Amino acid sequence: MATADAQERPPLLSTAAQGLKIVIVGGFGVGKTTMVRAVSDIRPLNTEETMTRAGEGVDDLSGVQDKTTTTIAFDFGRISLDDETVLYLFGAPGQERFWFLWDRLFSGTLGAVVLVDTRRLEESWYAIDRLEAHGTPFIVASNDFGGPRHTPDQVREALDLPDDVPLVECDARSRTSSKDVLLALVHHLYALSTARRENTP
Repeated sequence: MATADAQERPPLLSTAAQGLKIVIVGGFGVGKTTMVRAVSDIRPLNTEETMTRAGEGVDDLSGVQDKTTTTIAFDFGRISLDDETVLYLFGAPGQERFWFLWDRLFSGTLGAVVLVDTRRLEESWYAIDRLEAHGTPFIVASNDFGGPRHTPDQVREALDLPDDVPLVECDARSRTSSKDVLLALVHHLYALSTARRENTP
């Protein structure tokens, strides 16, 4: 008999014809694993492990003192946006000592979501720098942790985001909110693709 969890997570449709690789990046503890878990149609693969004393003095827990687990490789999930379009989601590890994995995760990636915690915006600078260096299109999603509120203009200025990079607000715990973030990325990628075609002689 199917479990309740299996009933809530639909199988991949036979009409699915387009698979897109998406990476969710950001600093340590910004909610990447939470977002993949919230939005995935399948039980996500994750490599979360309990944090140990080995991370003391290495991982900066400022603002996330209650965090007890951490991703040591990557998270993986899948979501069907419609009958034909499937997103394969990879959540990148946030700690600096695992950043060497990012370049491999970016390979074959169509686009990325930079998830930010407005209490610790500096945690997201490296992610934005790496994506720009790779030429990977991205959007920024401001995750609401219930901390001090910042206006979108303040976040954009703090991250020095170009005007053409979309900035959206979200709650990574919510499937609906997380799906809206992914839709915003797909729309951004479509707009970029359309602009390139129009500008091609």
